[in-house]
Amino acid sequence: MSGLNPDTPVPTGVVVHAKSRVLELQYADGQSYRVPFELLRVYSPSAEVRGHGPGQETLQTGKRDVTIVSIAPVGNYALQPTFSDGHSTGLYSWDLLYDLATRQDAHWSEYLGKLAAAGVDRDAPMSEPGTSAAPHGHCH
Repeated sequence: MSGLNPDTPVPTGVVVHAKSRVLELQYADGQSYRVPFELLRVYSPSAEVRGHGPGQETLQTGKRDVTIVSIAPVGNYALQPTFSDGHSTGLYSWDLLYDLATRQDAHWSEYLGKLAAAGVDRDAPMSEPGTSAAPHGHCH
């Protein structure tokens, strides 16, 4: 998934639309896609979201209003957004971005299906893993 497919187009333009909360990806063939920040956030490729193996994914919730506060290129192969909830460890390869952009409907239905299967509300706040109500600090 994180490997680079040489056939994946690289965006010629990337625009962060803060008000409408979408990342616009523009491609050389004239195609343009608007990927909601929420979709990007819940499909973050980071270990924090994906886990370190199958079945270790952490279902993300409460991300409907998340925004991208900054975005940085990583080499010539990925973008690294920093989200308003502090999440910044996801490296979004061109492959992943193109997949999220072109298969949004499939990704949305998969995400909503996972929420339903887990009996979790999409807007439920995320709880810190393994904590009670007491906050604790940890590095991101």
